[in-house]
Amino acid sequence: MQITGFGIALGVIIVVASLVMIVTVLLQSSNQKGLGAVAGQLESYFSKNQAKTIDAKLALGTKIAAAVFVVACLLFVVLGYK
Repeated sequence: MQITGFGIALGVIIVVASLVMIVTVLLQSSNQKGLGAVAGQLESYFSKNQAKTIDAKLALGTKIAAAVFVVACLLFVVLGYK
């Protein structure tokens, strides 16, 4: 089957969604405290809460990008594009 304009659009959506997922996952802070807790480099209460709101937004962006990616991939397969 020949790829039409809709197939190309789905391919672009898949690439953009995957890039957004990569960027949002990499920007999220890790949950591991590591040696920072031992050395006294723990975050203050306010910076910790600010980081949580940013991480929450990044987590939401990751979930949305993942949903778009899955739906676009399923459409790609169901419509028979190769």
